[in-house]
Amino acid sequence: MTHYLEFEKPLAEIEGKAEELRAMARANEDMDVEKEASALDDKAAAMLIDMYKTLTPWRKCQVARHPDRPHCAEYIEALFTEYTPLAGDRNFADDHAIMGGLARFNDQPVMVIGHEKGNDTKSRIERNFGMARPEGYRKAIRLMELADKFGIPVIALVDTPGAYPGKGAEERGQSEAIARSTQKCLQLSVPLIAVIIGEGGSGGAVAFAAANKVAMLEHSIYSVITPEGCASILWKDATKMREAAEAMRLTAQELIELGVIDQIIPEPQGGAQRGREAAIASVGKAIAGMLAPLSKEEPAVLVAARRKKFLDIGSKGLAA
Repeated sequence: MTHYLEFEKPLAEIEGKAEELRAMARANEDMDVEKEASALDDKAAAMLIDMYKTLTPWRKCQVARHPDRPHCAEYIEALFTEYTPLAGDRNFADDHAIMGGLARFNDQPVMVIGHEKGNDTKSRIERNFGMARPEGYRKAIRLMELADKFGIPVIALVDTPGAYPGKGAEERGQSEAIARSTQKCLQLSVPLIAVIIGEGGSGGAVAFAAANKVAMLEHSIYSVITPEGCASILWKDATKMREAAEAMRLTAQELIELGVIDQIIPEPQGGAQRGREAAIASVGKAIAGMLAPLSKEEPAVLVAARRKKFLDIGSKGLAA
């Protein structure tokens, strides 16, 4: 069953009418409704193109959070072979919001790490909706250290509203774990590639995305806080999230202008949720294109370039 976003309601009505006509025809073989249904299909297709051509930042937030977008586990299953999951931070517990392990990408050994939100109620609760606790970041640090030891590139798939802000997480050193993970990213002597596949929220995203190359799917977002959180702080009113989204410059199109990311990965018409296989294939193609040249660089060059990349953020502006 198709899940429609709030702004897609007019589209839902048209596609619903086309499906109703076809359902009537299936129930009555004497009815011929294909001409009318096809006309509705054409109208829906044109409306979809028009809608996604002019998405506002807030609507992009909604698309980035769409429950039907492919998640980390699906990217790993489709793009990587011989995936061997590795669990636990060797200190406290295994955080199911973070998944990672050894795998092969186009037959090249890699370490893949990512946020997993889950795809139904049970798995979303188990995965804590992709919001990692300190043990999740410490697990990621352990996996990055292992990759560094054996000279294996690291690929990070980012999709989180932010790190988990619960009392237990704070008591176990949430901010320190995020800082250590970010530090480890900057220290790696192997190629590190990050792809924002949905939400790139707060330090929870930066902890994996301090990479040599950062790419974003066309309708993903990347920001220091959620629009709702920003509105609550600045205006004391979470309902001003639309204004916050406009001001935060969180879309891929704005962030590439600012020099925060390096590449925008195109999505199928209507977003990754309407063409999951095509979106996953596009991400795979982008990773291959970024990984090939980085794999030829010397470790010292990789570290220096990564540090320079992040020190230079802020030197470019939309008004410059």
